[in-house]
This record gives sequence, structure tokens and C-alpha cells, in this order.
Amino acid sequence: MRPIIQIDELFTLRDAKNLIIVYASSGADAFSKYQAKHLDGSLFLDLNKDLSEIPEDASKGGRHPLPKIENFAKTISVLGISPESHVVIYDDKGGANASARFWWMLRAIGHEKVQVLNGGIQEAEKQKFPINSESVQPHSTAAYPVITWKLPMAEIKEVERVSQDAEHMVVDVRTTPRYNGEFEPLDLVAGHIPGAVNTPFTENLDNSGLFKSPQELKEKYNQLFGDVPEENRIFHCGSGVTACHSLLAIAYAGLEIPKLYVGSWSEWSRNDKAIATELKK
Repeated sequence: MRPIIQIDELFTLRDAKNLIIVYASSGADAFSKYQAKHLDGSLFLDLNKDLSEIPEDASKGGRHPLPKIENFAKTISVLGISPESHVVIYDDKGGANASARFWWMLRAIGHEKVQVLNGGIQEAEKQKFPINSESVQPHSTAAYPVITWKLPMAEIKEVERVSQDAEHMVVDVRTTPRYNGEFEPLDLVAGHIPGAVNTPFTENLDNSGLFKSPQELKEKYNQLFGDVPEENRIFHCGSGVTACHSLLAIAYAGLEIPKLYVGSWSEWSRNDKAIATELKK
């Protein structure tokens, strides 16, 4: 099952017994946006409340650490998600909000039947998929049987050890001005991890806000990775959310999912680590 689903495919699945559609988003107005307008029958998840365990001190795990796995299992069971469920996730930012993060988390517990809607709610509206403001009640099920996260992750010590090693690659998916250190809107210090390369997540999308074709993405990332072994590739962003957008694109391209550094720049920049910039002198 490809990790990206097209809106015409979702039309054909509407009446499927095990289908669960989820709007995953973030921001103070995320839930009110969902209440005002969502895909027919879709449920809601919040990045901060449901897909993270926000710490008092972001130096310990960054701004959006993963929740305890048992808490995540309870969260998805409340939505009625079981190992047999076909989960389709969407947001309003082409997968760059919380939908890619939720996709990664489900894949990380071993869930296979999960896809992100290409183009999100904007594409759904454009193609006349039923959208309304009706209240949706989930049908909870037994807690999802999970023990541990199964997708590869990197911790801050590993990132520091390998970031400037030619046999490894650390990829920063933030916008280029943030990577360069020109400004920093969310964290305390501007710049990037020394040795990290910059490939903005926005480059996964075409001009219409849809993911580029699997072949285009495969060519892009194979060129980026070169001879770096699959197990030595680490992706990060500001807080481990938009990096999942690039991991989603890589999976869509048919390539192995690299390691995710969840703490990302929000953790690195708060731990007195070396910082690089590309500022013009």
C-alpha cells in the first residue's frame, strides 16, 4: 500500500468497513477549524495533545517529543483504530502539518494500512469530496497492541557523533533561510547542525501543492544520498514534525525510511552544541 492516497481513490473507499479518516493538525485554532469544516465522517487529532508529550524544558527532547507509546496506543484506540483499520490522514498544509507525523507514528508501531491524502482538504474541496461541519463520534476499541517504536530513530548523541562523518548524512528539512541562520521564528538560536545538509520539505511538493511523482522523488533522494548507506541517513527539522513529511516522500518514492531525530533543532540548539550558519559576510 502506497503511503499517499489520491482523492479519487478515497472516493472509492468511502463505504469501506474498516476505513477511518483523521484530520491531524496543530495550532490554537486547529479544532475550531475542524469543527467548521472537515471531510465527511473524519475524526480529529491534535499535534500537541495527542501526538506529542510537550515537556517543560525543550532541551530534553525538543518541542514535540513522542508521547509514551502506551499513551499513543490509548489515543488511537479511542478513535477506533485497530490493526485491521485502514487509516487515511489529512491536514490543510499538504501533509506538512501533523498528518505526516501521525503517519510516521502509525508506521512506527507497525501499522501498515495508513495513507496521507495528497493535497489535503484543499484537494478534497476542489474535487467535490463531501465536506461538512457535522459532529462525528468515534467508536473506541481495545487498546492497540504495541510494545515499542519500530522505525529507526536517532538521539542527540548519535547526531553529534556522525554529523560531520562522510559515511553518514544528517538532513535538515527546514526552509533554507532558517538553515542558513538568517532568522529563527520558533527556537532560541538561528543556524544549523554542523555538517547537516539542507533539503527543504517544501521541495517534495509541486506548484499545485501535491506530492511530486514517486519517480521524481526517487531521483531527487537517490541523488541526495549518493553512496551513504541507508542506515546512516538521519532527518530532522525544528521539532520532529515536518521531517516526517520528507520521510513520507521517501517512502512514497519506494525507498527505505531514514532515521528520525525527533528532538531536532529545538533540542540541539538548547544544549550548547556547535552551531553553523551560512550567512553572507
